[in-house]
Amino acid sequence: MALGAPASIRLLHPDPAEARRIIDLAVQEIERLEAIFSLYRGDSTLAVLNRDGRLPDPPLELVELLSLAREVSRLSGGAFDVTVQPLWQRYRDHFATHAGTAPPAVADLLPLVDWRALRIDPTEVALTRSGMAVTLNGIAQGFVTDRVHDLLRRNGIGQVLLDLGEIRAAGDRGDGRPWHVGIADPGNPDRSLRRLDCVDRAIATSGGYGTVFDRGYRYSHLIDPRNGRTAPVLRGTTVTAPDATTADAWSTAFALMTRQEVVEIAPLIGDMKVYFATMGSVAQIA
Repeated sequence: MALGAPASIRLLHPDPAEARRIIDLAVQEIERLEAIFSLYRGDSTLAVLNRDGRLPDPPLELVELLSLAREVSRLSGGAFDVTVQPLWQRYRDHFATHAGTAPPAVADLLPLVDWRALRIDPTEVALTRSGMAVTLNGIAQGFVTDRVHDLLRRNGIGQVLLDLGEIRAAGDRGDGRPWHVGIADPGNPDRSLRRLDCVDRAIATSGGYGTVFDRGYRYSHLIDPRNGRTAPVLRGTTVTAPDATTADAWSTAFALMTRQEVVEIAPLIGDMKVYFATMGSVAQIA
């Protein structure tokens, strides 16, 4: 498990003992970064920021990741926003005690969701409005994946498939064939709609895979920071990019956008491909 999701590392190495040593290094790096980014640990750096509203002398990795997130927020017009956490908490608490009801009212929380109100500086990170909170669930898995990828490269690993919540491949499978990654059917996540070849590439998927159907109401785990509504149900958004941080953040943002918005914005980002999956079908839209 890494950042609350199943994780795997598949690598090729001629020496099993050396391979295990390198994998142990990767696991240590994952655990180190989890201690900074995780919402699942009450003692994480992120938990301290959310509790106290400010964080003096923040870790360099947190400053770097929040700065990257801020740029995605700017380019996406706020479709991606790490300060969405109060909305997520409202949904979680509501459905924990009111199953079978309509989604909760969230208008009172929208003023707390604003990436511009998060002050990021190497000397201090601060939430400038009382009640704000940060989640890195839309970008941290990609960031951790990239850090582990770089660590493996430094240790001589040239052929690896990482799945730490998001996917990144280095090299091929060792026989000249690419690694293969499937795009799941949102209506049946155990079924693959399309297979993508993956060599020196990252792949991330976000969207309505967490959809819940409850007495006629439909909602997903992904919440739009701009209006408090959940992402389109039964639609998955997959992004391929050179690195997992980019793929992770933009799959989250694009999952909350219309097809036309994605078509207009994706070319501005750079080297990426975007796929929309619906029940039984998948199409590349950018």
